[in-house]
Amino acid sequence: MHETADDVATLQALLDRSFEQAGEHFRRITTDERRLTAAQVCERLQGMTLLVLATSTRDGRPLNGPVDGVFYRGHFYFGSAPDSVRFRHIARRPWVSATHLPAEELAVTVHGTAVVIDVGDPIEAGFRTALLDVYVPRYGEQWEQFLDSGVQYARIDAQRMFTFHMPPEET
Repeated sequence: MHETADDVATLQALLDRSFEQAGEHFRRITTDERRLTAAQVCERLQGMTLLVLATSTRDGRPLNGPVDGVFYRGHFYFGSAPDSVRFRHIARRPWVSATHLPAEELAVTVHGTAVVIDVGDPIEAGFRTALLDVYVPRYGEQWEQFLDSGVQYARIDAQRMFTFHMPPEET
């Protein structure tokens, strides 16, 4: 887990604020017992987690697609090619939504703004190390060359984040 105590507290405040502002329908389904705490979110989102990321076209149509997500310091990060449709959308309209939905019993959804980062910047050294820890064991040492080849990453600065957890015996 990469999160500090301050990261976990900030994430918990975001989760609580988001839940308080959620609609009645969501709050009827996502009871307190079915919500994850910030610490549980950080524990569950280790390594690479698949996300469905939604951006929007210039005329407001949503487009979504899968991306590798890495949860680091209380934020989802994702990568793609700099010339990808998703990064072209983000350059003009940075608002995104993303959901991690590995199975019926777990969902983590975030709505916010994508902020493009430079994984070569010393300020991002911790995140870069986290990426290497995830991908080098999977793809080998050459993955660092791929990382340095121009792949782009963005962090989602969440305005809202929702969790849903229902143990399999309840489904």
